Amino acid sequence: MISETKLLHLVEALHPLEKQVMRVFAENDVCDPQMLAEVSGLKPAQVSSAIEWLLAKNIIVVSAESVKLMASLTEIGQKYAALKNPPLRMAEEILEQSEVGIRELQQRTDMEPEEKSKAIGALKSSGAVSIVTGGRFKISDESKLSAFRDLQDVIDALNKKGNIEAFIAFSEADQAIIETYHRKRSPSKGIFRVDEAVERTYQKTDLFAPVYEKVASEKAVENLSELTPEILKEGSWQGKNFRKYNIQLPPSRISGGALHPYKAFLDQVKAKFVSMGFAEMRGPLVENEFWDMDALFMPQFHPAREIHDVYFVKGAPHDQSIPKAVVDRVAAAHEDGGDTGSRGWCYAFDAERTRRLILRSQGTSVSARTLGSGAEIPGKYFSIARCFRYDQVDATHAPDFFQVEGIVLGEEIHFRTLLGLLTLFAKEVALAEDIKFLPAYFPFTEPSVEMHVRHPKLGWMELGGAGLFRPEVTGPLGVDVPVIAWGLGLDRMAMMALGISDIRDLFSADLGLVREKQQIK
Repeated sequence: MISETKLLHLVEALHPLEKQVMRVFAENDVCDPQMLAEVSGLKPAQVSSAIEWLLAKNIIVVSAESVKLMASLTEIGQKYAALKNPPLRMAEEILEQSEVGIRELQQRTDMEPEEKSKAIGALKSSGAVSIVTGGRFKISDESKLSAFRDLQDVIDALNKKGNIEAFIAFSEADQAIIETYHRKRSPSKGIFRVDEAVERTYQKTDLFAPVYEKVASEKAVENLSELTPEILKEGSWQGKNFRKYNIQLPPSRISGGALHPYKAFLDQVKAKFVSMGFAEMRGPLVENEFWDMDALFMPQFHPAREIHDVYFVKGAPHDQSIPKAVVDRVAAAHEDGGDTGSRGWCYAFDAERTRRLILRSQGTSVSARTLGSGAEIPGKYFSIARCFRYDQVDATHAPDFFQVEGIVLGEEIHFRTLLGLLTLFAKEVALAEDIKFLPAYFPFTEPSVEMHVRHPKLGWMELGGAGLFRPEVTGPLGVDVPVIAWGLGLDRMAMMALGISDIRDLFSADLGLVREKQQIK
């Protein structure tokens, strides 16, 4: 039982919105936010605030909670609701004119260039159009347009529903369409969004009855929540009640400035390597092919060096700063092995191509630069290197990423040293518990190994590769002792350490998520 004094204080601290919501609860055992808004006449945001205050005071509690998938249109989807989806628009133009030239389709002003190219590709792939004389498009099979018309039907249906509807309300065929064209995180890309909506119902606690009894017996006197200069000047405060405040309620959270959790993680990684006696290596983001690939004994015909994997700097001059003597030794290693005892790759090395500028595709280029500039023996080096590779974005891939790159060189260094260090990094940096090593191949290391860790949600995930540098790498750079090297994905290590299951969340603009992850373990 609550004392009369506490009960009085509790009633005096009630906000008018809370009292309005309580009047609805008085007539119903269980209420949901939509019902409370409809009966009380309050706005949904006002109902939400009142519910949170009543929950904090233990006057009501959550009686049931469920999660429902809700479908909605993105900005692009809303645009297509007004104009129709691009393939259907193009198809209708072709049907209307019988034949349309590709140049005419590409000159449309109601679509973005990417939309036009994708729409043309979709129509061709569907088999709905054919190309006739003069490079003109003609509808060859109108029945093949059904997929685009079905897509438009779903867009229109969702638009008529006020741009939000329960996912389960759609047929299985329409659900498949939504899933095909939906984007989970982006507010604009894709046509549909599918989000989780939490639905709650609330019921009264034992405290409700005595509190509401006091509320119901109150005289109709206006309550004031603040004393303003105008009220004092006019004297209009007289005869009115001032609402009391409950100072025991938790205050609003004030979030001060802080490091982004991923930035804090990177700083922590650097501090750990420095504490283990490693010296930091540095290198440029815009690198030449020599240090990024050729010095690492990657042949110039290797598929990883093509435009679909590497970003080339457009119109940039070739880098002439690489010492010719070093280029000649590396070229010899590629062509016939040079002085390394190898047969090389047996091709004619292009000394001009090696100077082309690219965006650094791997942190190992920093290690090559360090070895070529005269690394200390014995020595331990590390680098936190931002790298760039053309890649499809998903939960574990991004077109730019951080690698923690490292080398250790000395007379007594061997493969077991490497495995021990990798295990240490996985446990101390990624906070991984399950670790395994798999054999691998890299042009610049032998033997080579990949390290995998078990993510609690994604399962086994590769962290990166490692191995002993081949003589074809170390010899031309003037190193004659064993060198172990590794390049581990820091983004994936951060996913493990921060408890994140999508690499894109490392760069999220969701402040709630950012603040949740600010405390690194």
